[in-house]
Amino acid sequence: MGKESIKLIANNKKARHDYFLEEIYEAGISLHGTEVKSLRMGKCSVKEAFVRIEKGEVIIYGMHISPYEKGNIFNKDPLRPKKLLMHKKEILKLQQKIAEKGYTLVPVEVYFKGSLVKVQIALAKGKKLYDKRQDIAKKDQRRETERDFKVKNLY
Repeated sequence: MGKESIKLIANNKKARHDYFLEEIYEAGISLHGTEVKSLRMGKCSVKEAFVRIEKGEVIIYGMHISPYEKGNIFNKDPLRPKKLLMHKKEILKLQQKIAEKGYTLVPVEVYFKGSLVKVQIALAKGKKLYDKRQDIAKKDQRRETERDFKVKNLY
């Protein structure tokens, strides 16, 4: 198999801010025709989305795919729950991890891998407020050092 091109559709920056991402999985997604066309145009949001495992199936809720303009009656509900396609062993492993306290599944990215739509989901543990403050402080410190470095190199 050759190298497949990856084209990012949507990114969930909020997930990286609110959670420690521990394990990342790639899952396919079950879509209808007009939803795929809408995704090709980049009309997707996973900011408010979350993932649950119900009856051995992984389902993503709150993922917004805007209706396709030329889709008329074939358009589906933009916020309908969508089934994620994963191997049974992976699902069982995730189910065991989620049973532990503090773990959840969050969608991180939606992208095209070749001609297929993939969703990257992460096994995540919630950050406390002080963790978020620490991350912001580190980011500010890095930005300051980069700015200082840039100023020194200009003169």
